[in-house]
Amino acid sequence: MAQQSADTSCPSRHLTAGVTLLQEKWVLLIVRVLMAGPVGFNDMARNAGDVNSTTLAQRLATLEKAGMIKKTVQSVMPPKTSYELTEVGLALKPVIAAIEQWSEKYGLACEEARSQVAAVR
Repeated sequence: MAQQSADTSCPSRHLTAGVTLLQEKWVLLIVRVLMAGPVGFNDMARNAGDVNSTTLAQRLATLEKAGMIKKTVQSVMPPKTSYELTEVGLALKPVIAAIEQWSEKYGLACEEARSQVAAVR
């Protein structure tokens, strides 16, 4: 039996870790919003989609722990918190751009095909 190379038989632990982080719902949308520059929590909540505030806070904490974003708290009353991408987060710009291009070209076709399959069942 032919042996498969390590490159194709299973994903690397780095790929697995990256996919595990990026597959979390809202993560890529949050990163996309932050591509425009620092954003406060409330602006993020308005621009990242229908994410609720608890989930948003959890995702932001996860991204901060992963080194993808930096949280800044200003000592004013009331305190203002803003988030911005680090170099690690900014490195996702071409990835997100590629997903957007793919989605513009194929996204609706995929959605329509899923709807047709669901209608047949």
